Amino acid sequence: MSVSDPVADMLTKLRNAGMAKHEKVDITTSRLKLEIIKILKTEGYIRNFKKVTQSGINIIRVFLKYDDATVPVIHGIKKVSTPGRRVYTGYKTMPRVFNGFGTLIVSTSSGVTTGKKAAEKKIGGEIICMVW
Repeated sequence: MSVSDPVADMLTKLRNAGMAKHEKVDITTSRLKLEIIKILKTEGYIRNFKKVTQSGINIIRVFLKYDDATVPVIHGIKKVSTPGRRVYTGYKTMPRVFNGFGTLIVSTSSGVTTGKKAAEKKIGGEIICMVW
């Protein structure tokens, strides 16, 4: 089955695995997904990740992080830009997620980065998702 929005599918897998209290979740690999996972790791939303080849298919195995072993660290994750509605922003109008407590992931001309880093570099781009 073909997926029309692979990034939204990845975010849904992360959200559902967290609610079901799974230790890990497997996601098919792409460069954009790998960059988003790296940002989630550096921002402290996941424990770790590793690239694995399973029966000839490259996957990213993401190990989820929990507070006190019961509550997932990712309280919410929302896709902003969709294939039918792209959302762009400049660095001056970069939105904030929960008044700075969440993370905005933006695809810029210099790569995928957080909203704070993009605003510091004074570059805008496409808003991919929000994590809190």
